[in-house]
Amino acid sequence: MYRINYSLLLVLLLLTGCTAEEDVSNHPNIVYILADDLGYGDLSFLNADSKIQTPHLDQLAAGGLHFTDAHSGSAVCTPTRYGILTGRYAWRTPLKQGVLWPYDPPLIQGERITVAEMLREQGYATACIGKWHLGWDWPLTGGGYARDSLQGFGFDRAARLRIEASVDFNKPVNNGPLSHGFDYYFGDDVPNFPPYSFIENDRLLAFPDQEKPDSLFGNPGKMSAGWELEAVMPAITERAVSYIDEQSTGDQPFFLYFTLTAPHTPIAPADAFKGSSQAGAYGDYVQQVDWTVGQIMQALQEAGIREETLVIFTSDNGSPAREGVNWSGAVSSVLKYDHHPSYHFRGTKADIWEGGHRVPFIVHWPAKIAAGKHSDQTICHTDFMATCAAITGQSLPERTAEDSYNLLPLLLDPQRQTPIREATVHHSGNGSFAIRKGKWKLILDAGSGGWSDPKNARALEDGLPAVQLYEMDTDFGEQNNVEGDHPEVVQELRALLESYQSSGRSVPVGDHDGK
Repeated sequence: MYRINYSLLLVLLLLTGCTAEEDVSNHPNIVYILADDLGYGDLSFLNADSKIQTPHLDQLAAGGLHFTDAHSGSAVCTPTRYGILTGRYAWRTPLKQGVLWPYDPPLIQGERITVAEMLREQGYATACIGKWHLGWDWPLTGGGYARDSLQGFGFDRAARLRIEASVDFNKPVNNGPLSHGFDYYFGDDVPNFPPYSFIENDRLLAFPDQEKPDSLFGNPGKMSAGWELEAVMPAITERAVSYIDEQSTGDQPFFLYFTLTAPHTPIAPADAFKGSSQAGAYGDYVQQVDWTVGQIMQALQEAGIREETLVIFTSDNGSPAREGVNWSGAVSSVLKYDHHPSYHFRGTKADIWEGGHRVPFIVHWPAKIAAGKHSDQTICHTDFMATCAAITGQSLPERTAEDSYNLLPLLLDPQRQTPIREATVHHSGNGSFAIRKGKWKLILDAGSGGWSDPKNARALEDGLPAVQLYEMDTDFGEQNNVEGDHPEVVQELRALLESYQSSGRSVPVGDHDGK
C-alpha cells in the first residue's frame, strides 16, 4: 500500500531546510472527480435553499477546502476537459466553439503533454474512468479513419451516420486516453453519443450490432444489445472503487481521473435514487452523484489511504437546469421545483454569464489541508496541471500548461491575500469571450453566449450592449453594467485579453507559481 511516512518527511525537511511546499518527495495519490453539468447551487452546503441534499459532498468540504470563485475553462464540456488535462485554454485549438460530436478526431495533439503523462513520468499509475469526450481515431473497414471524412468540427447528423456505417468496431480505437498518459480506461466515451457500448482501454466490450431505438434518449447510431442508460453511473462507480482497491495494495502512487456522466442528459438515476429529492429526476441524479462521491471516499478509507490522498471534486461547467422528463427536459425547467442550480448567479450551462462556468470546487487532503477552510480567490480548472507539477516537484517545459497557475500555496494557506492568477479568461459555448481580473469582469462580443445562439443574438433581443462590465464582488447576478462608467477598466481588460490571445499563453514563461 502506498503511504507517505510523514514523521520521516518532517525530519528530512528540517535537515534540508526545505518547506513542505518546496519538498519534491511528496507524491500523494490523486483522485480528480469531475461531475458533468452540475451547478454551483446543486450542493446543499453552498445553497441553503437547495431542494437537493448532498451529505457526502458537504462532508468532503467540511473536511477540507472549498473555493467560492472557481471556474471551468469553458461553459461547455469538451473544451473544459481539454483544459483540465493540458493546462491550456481549448480556444487555442481548432475547436473555437461547441463540443466534439460523434466520431470526431482527437482534440489533444500527439505532442501535447498532459497531466497524466507528467504524473506517469513521476512513477504514477494512471487511469481514466468514465466520460472521455476528447475524440478518438475510429478505424474504417476499408482503411483510414472516420476523421478523414469529417470536415472541421461542425455537426451534420446524416453525414456522421453514413460514416458510422463504415466504422470497424472490431478494431482498436486509437488516440484516446491510452495515447495521452493513461495506463487504463473504462467508460462509455459520451453517454448520449454512439456507439452505445462500454470501452475498456481501446476496445469496445460489446459489439454495437443494432440501432438505438428512438424511444431511448441520445443521438441516433449503433448500440450494443441490452444497453441501459441507468446502468452507466453504477458501472463506472464500481470500476473506480475497484481501481482504488487494486492500487492501494501496490507500491506506487496513482492518479485517478474519474469523470462522471451525471447529472448530464440522459438524466437517468438508478431506481434507488428515484424520488429521493425535491427537484424531480434531475435532483435525484444529483443525489446519485453525491452517493458516488461517498463510495469513492469510503473506498479510500477502507484502503487506509484517505489521509494522504488528494481528492478534488468539481464540475465541467454549469447546469442547464433540465428537470429530467424523458431523460431531459427544457433548459431551466427544474426551476419549477424552486430549485436553482446556478444559485444566485446569472445564466446556465454554455453561457458567458457566471452560471455557465462558475462551479463547485472542493479539495480534500487531510495530510496537508486543514478542515473547514474556504477561499474566495478566483481559480480555473486549467490550474490543475501546474499544481500537480508543484506537488511532485517538477518543472514544466516552455510549451506546456500555458494557462495553468500553481494553486499549492493557496491550498496550504487558504487565507493568502495575494492573488494566484493575474486574470482568468471565460469562454462560452458559442465562442464568446469574457475576462475576469479581481472584482472586474469584462464581457466582449456577446449577450449570454449560449452555444445555440449566434453571437449577439440574445444581446440584441434583450437590448444589451455587446460590451459589458460588471463588479463581481457586489453584483453576483451581473445586473448592473458599468461599462460606460469605467472606460479605463474596459481598455485595460480588453488589452490584457488580446495579449493572452496573441501571445499563446496567459502564464509568463517559467512563472506558473503566479504573483
